[in-house]
Amino acid sequence: MYAVNLEPHTPVKKGSVFEFPFDVDEHYVSEMKDRALVLDEDPLRCQSLPHMEAAGWDTLELIMESKAAAYPEHFSLSKDGDKWRWINRPMGIDDTFIFGNTSTLPYGPMEYITRQAQGDFAVLDQRDGNLWMDAGIVTTQADWSLDFDIGMNFFEWHAPVPLAHELGIFKRALKFLLNVQHGKPARRLNWTMTINPRLDTSPENYHKWGKDRLTVTPENVGEKVYLRVELQTFWRLPRSNGLLFPIRCYLISMEELSSIPKWGCRLHRVLGSLPQELRDYKGLTSYIDDTVAWLSKFDQGQETSPGTFPD
Repeated sequence: MYAVNLEPHTPVKKGSVFEFPFDVDEHYVSEMKDRALVLDEDPLRCQSLPHMEAAGWDTLELIMESKAAAYPEHFSLSKDGDKWRWINRPMGIDDTFIFGNTSTLPYGPMEYITRQAQGDFAVLDQRDGNLWMDAGIVTTQADWSLDFDIGMNFFEWHAPVPLAHELGIFKRALKFLLNVQHGKPARRLNWTMTINPRLDTSPENYHKWGKDRLTVTPENVGEKVYLRVELQTFWRLPRSNGLLFPIRCYLISMEELSSIPKWGCRLHRVLGSLPQELRDYKGLTSYIDDTVAWLSKFDQGQETSPGTFPD
């Protein structure tokens, strides 16, 4: 049911989301425009406590260097001592700034670069044998709020998760994360489900999307119900010793997912065996039975091949 499913964040399979440290796909520009709109409406989706500025510069350096190396046709970074030039061609950005001098950027360093990076980002301070969510930009989250969690420690922001605490999952996860080394990032996958292809299912906007859960019928499961997979990675930051925690969300409808036979089969089995506590926690209760019934036609008791990639 639960596992600390962590592994090294190393390149896997050309063309997959694991090929490069930070995935940039065909939705890049539209997602960045959407992020700007969310921040205009609710600036508290991006926050950084005063002691996190060094971690913000670490984050900027990591993302710039990674993207310039992986996607040179889209991004470039040049350095002349502390004078850096960053070019983001898809977004039409060409900025020169002094590394370490916030006044030379239009935003703080963490906000500046994460306004140009898909996914959400939590920047965690490590102290007192724990991790503290002391900075982040979170505009595509599933059912949690940065404004609520800011300043909380690892166990506090995971407090609502059912069953896992009793199983010792979070104690083992924290032990691993406290020992992530610079240059050796890790990753894991998390999942939930969403109605309609909406990235921002935040508590702040529940009045906009919550009612969608009641619109699912046996006939429209394929087009309305989406599996929501989060690629979570963990990066030790060199100057601050903080931990960068990017959360990249991908959505796929039941109709598209079931075009890969083993995915439809596996998801039918996972959802059908999900404990009630997790059905409730993930917000699936009102539509999970219709979804399981819809997926049942893809599960004839067959064995599926190892791994997550299509056959």
